[in-house]
Amino acid sequence: MDFLKLLRSFEEFLFEATSWLLFYPLTLWRLVRRPLAMMEYSDREQSDQEERRYDDTVSPPLVLLATLVMLNILAVAAHVERPGDGGSHALAWLIASPERLILFRSLVFGLIPAIAAAMLLKRQGKKISRDTLRPPFYAQCYLAAACAAFVSIGHIVFQRPELPNTIGAILMMGGLAWFLINQSRWFRHKLSVGWIDGTMLAAKGVAYALAYLALLIVPLALV
Repeated sequence: MDFLKLLRSFEEFLFEATSWLLFYPLTLWRLVRRPLAMMEYSDREQSDQEERRYDDTVSPPLVLLATLVMLNILAVAAHVERPGDGGSHALAWLIASPERLILFRSLVFGLIPAIAAAMLLKRQGKKISRDTLRPPFYAQCYLAAACAAFVSIGHIVFQRPELPNTIGAILMMGGLAWFLINQSRWFRHKLSVGWIDGTMLAAKGVAYALAYLALLIVPLALV
């Protein structure tokens, strides 16, 4: 009986692992092609039964996490990043292992979705709670995953002397521009505001996230 349970567990694991190999690139492709449609799709999935959510894609937070994991592996393989290279004791401990480094990056890239979602709820006059925050946060994680991919790959190119820095700059600036444009489109759609208001909200969301991040990192750098 225990052996049959083990076989079924392995069967389920194998199916989930191989399905990721299919659905993860499909999710990224759909996200890059039609970001707002994917964000609307995420909103609709939140009202579905839990076991049926994101049945034909990978859920947004998992897309973000998987992207950061693969980018970390790519950076280490390209010899542009070595866990343990920290300036202060606290920061050195934080990035001393790949697991802590990935967790830290997940929190960093998750700040913008969280803050943007909170800004949306505030403008809509809704109470900020876990239930109300989850749908816009999930939708925002799709944008954050694509942005993290562009920016991180551009950073890797910058660190490789044999590759033109121009390519790295194009990737990073293009990724940030893509993110801000689609972020402003999302605010415009959700709040029925114009381009100027949508762009200002998108810029404020990034600025608030960077300020929040600075409040977290500066104390660590002083320890």
